[in-house]
Amino acid sequence: MARLNFLKLAASWCFLLGLSRAHGGHDQAPLPDDADWATRHMAEEHHIGNFDPGAFFSLHDFDSSGAWTADEILRTYGLESEENKDVLPERRNEVVREIMRLLDSNGDGKVEREEWMQFNKNGGKLPDLGLGPGHHGDDEYEYEIHHFEKYHDENTREEDLIHPEDIAHFKKHDMEADEEERQMKLDAMPVVEQNIPAKFRRSG
Repeated sequence: MARLNFLKLAASWCFLLGLSRAHGGHDQAPLPDDADWATRHMAEEHHIGNFDPGAFFSLHDFDSSGAWTADEILRTYGLESEENKDVLPERRNEVVREIMRLLDSNGDGKVEREEWMQFNKNGGKLPDLGLGPGHHGDDEYEYEIHHFEKYHDENTREEDLIHPEDIAHFKKHDMEADEEERQMKLDAMPVVEQNIPAKFRRSG
């Protein structure tokens, strides 16, 4: 178990250091007070300060289909994240309806790239729906973007990871590693026929 946990930790550590270098450290230009929701989202969630409408669309076209579906709209607004898990279905539906009302000009239930580009050409902006900046990465990405990159860097040592967020993050890694090892042991156990209820045993 110790070796498996160490390998998990090492993999996570390499991932974090790689992302930290890729994002270029802690420096980020402050946002103007009147920044729209999409600009704040790109800065806080992706650490990107300079983008065009086409890049924004592609980044949030998660299945690369050329259109935003209802699920992708919810994900963009962070409604698939842990922090918004308690948002009621009615509110989720309201979010989709509002975005479709603004963008789905042909009424086919999705937002095509052309519709998005025309919306921007007309001066349209995605509304702030009061759901936060729109966290939609996996746990590893969210930890790196919203904690590791803010408080640590490529010079951080393992013994420096003492913040509550660090402890919770790597505790989760340990729990996942323990569960993986438990499952591996179960998979390796031989099936003892006498332990199977008679009605489920093979006949003959």
